[in-house]
Amino acid sequence: MRILAIDTSTSWCSVALCFDDQPIVHRHEQLGSKASQHLLPWCSELLQQLGAGFKDLDALAVGVGPGAFTGVRLSVAVAQGLSIGSQFPVIPVTSLDAMALQFVEHYQTPQNTTFTMALDARMGEVYWARYQRKQTQPNPLHSIQLTVPAEIPDNGEDLIAGNALAEYTDYFANHFVGRQFDAQLVPNALSILELAKARYQAGQVISVEQLEPLYIRNKVALTTQERNDAASRAPTGHLLG
Repeated sequence: MRILAIDTSTSWCSVALCFDDQPIVHRHEQLGSKASQHLLPWCSELLQQLGAGFKDLDALAVGVGPGAFTGVRLSVAVAQGLSIGSQFPVIPVTSLDAMALQFVEHYQTPQNTTFTMALDARMGEVYWARYQRKQTQPNPLHSIQLTVPAEIPDNGEDLIAGNALAEYTDYFANHFVGRQFDAQLVPNALSILELAKARYQAGQVISVEQLEPLYIRNKVALTTQERNDAASRAPTGHLLG
C-alpha cells in the first residue's frame, strides 16, 4: 500500500507516507502561513527518501477540515493538483476524525467510552464532535458542530481533548473538570494516514472531482475585499450580519 497523507488545516504542516513494507516517514511542524512554501517540497522529500515519485502512489489522503480557511484550502488544492497530475484516487479525512484516532491510540480508555474532540475555530467558537471508542477506533456519534464553547454538551461523563481547551481556558476551568486531556491536540498526517489505510482497503476512495473542503463556517471564505464590497453596498444605517 502506497499512500501519502497531507494536512494544513491548523498552524501545523503535516505530511506522512507509507510505501509498501518500508517504515512510515513523517514530518509535522508548526509553520503557520509558511506551510504553503513547504507542503509540496516535503511531499517530494519523503517520496525521495523511499526512492519513489508521485506516480508510484496508490492514493492520496488529505485533511479536508474544518480548520483555518487558508490551511484547508491549501491542502485540498495541493491534493487536487497532485491527483489530477498523477491520476490516483483521494481519501478525505476530517480534522476531528484524525484527532479522535490520536486520542484512542494515546489514551487507554475503556471500551465504549464517549469523548468529545474540540478544535479551536477562532471568532469565539469551537468545532466539536462526540465519539465513542469501539475497539481501537473512534466511532463518530454525529456530524461536526460549530458553536460557542458553552454549547458543547457536558453530561458529566464525557472526556474531552483538543486545542480548544487551551484557547478557552476560562470556560473549561469550570467545565469537564477532571476529564480534560491534551489541550494541544491537533490533526496530524500520521493519524490521517492510518484512517486512510483502512478506508483504502474498504474501497472508500473518491475521484479528485469529488474532493471538497469542509469549511462548515462558510462566512470565513469571504475575502477582506468581498467584505468591504458588501459593506459598501449595505444601506446606510444598517449593519451587516
